[in-house]
Amino acid sequence: MSSRRLAVTATAAILLGSFSSLGDSLPGVANAVQAVLADESSSTTPVTTEESVTNASDQGDSGKAKKATESGPANRLARESSPYLLMHAHNPVDWYPWGPEAFEKARTENKPVFLSVGYSSCYWCHVMERQVFANQKIADYMKEHFVCIKVDREERPDVDDIYMTSLIVYQQATGAGGGGGWPLSMFLTPDGDPIAGATYLPPEDSPDGRTGFLTVATRVTELWTDKKEAVTGSAAMIAREVRRLSGPMVLAEPKDLTRELLETVVTGIEGRYDPDFGGVDFNERRPDGPRFPNVPRLQFLLGLHHENPRPELLKIVDHSLTAMAKGGIRDHLGGGFHRYSTDRRWNVPHFEKML
Repeated sequence: MSSRRLAVTATAAILLGSFSSLGDSLPGVANAVQAVLADESSSTTPVTTEESVTNASDQGDSGKAKKATESGPANRLARESSPYLLMHAHNPVDWYPWGPEAFEKARTENKPVFLSVGYSSCYWCHVMERQVFANQKIADYMKEHFVCIKVDREERPDVDDIYMTSLIVYQQATGAGGGGGWPLSMFLTPDGDPIAGATYLPPEDSPDGRTGFLTVATRVTELWTDKKEAVTGSAAMIAREVRRLSGPMVLAEPKDLTRELLETVVTGIEGRYDPDFGGVDFNERRPDGPRFPNVPRLQFLLGLHHENPRPELLKIVDHSLTAMAKGGIRDHLGGGFHRYSTDRRWNVPHFEKML
């Protein structure tokens, strides 16, 4: 692999899998956010994030929820042209499309903003629509305490990019881990600065310990009421870091790509390697969670091995690719690979192909 190609794949590996040092480089952000969110007297988990995909089941009477969604009165999204936004046009949630009207209302009424970003072909976006946004109890709470905005990422990729970056910065600043994904759920100040974020959230706290949407929303309301100055301060710090990260990206020339940096990336990938079932996205906190192929990481390890043979790296790549090829994530009938596996062993695919 050429030095320039190695530089590109190293950058991809860092961006896709190794934000591990971000919290250390942002002590001000981390301390501010943790100080705001910390509440040892609380019996519930403070605002937390979920993985980009979860194994959550479609809880509750989703059939009734969907029927209610289709038959309820129309909200502002009924005037939109996006199929994804129109899917939410009969939610009881008082949705606003992205625009100045929503933020002006939030400033006038001194309310935080809830921003939900998704797209039409996103499975978990549909699940959250049925479970959460068709729930009258949740809709009533959100109307009283928040201004709610719904965005189609295919219409506004700029908005999606800003707040996906915000989610990753928030996760690293709080040590929550996890990753980006859709549906993207962000709680914002009236000026649009990120307070907290997650991806999919179930409607209520689940028996396996997942924090529910209503719990998160209630916690944000309490923080906004009791610690508004601290909340806006930490949100502004996250926003500044997002602006820095969203600036022009300049790839370093190959001569600036040090061996020390490469080995740092290798160490990070090795730390996510699953020696039992292969893969380089293993999460010890959720060992049975979903698994993604993470091709850039494997490609990076393979590139290093081709430059200078390292059997230990080749073993990781070979084990991981063999496990995927033999597992259910591969479509043995139609060919190709599904987007991810819902289990650690690569046996049960999420039936979605992105190509």
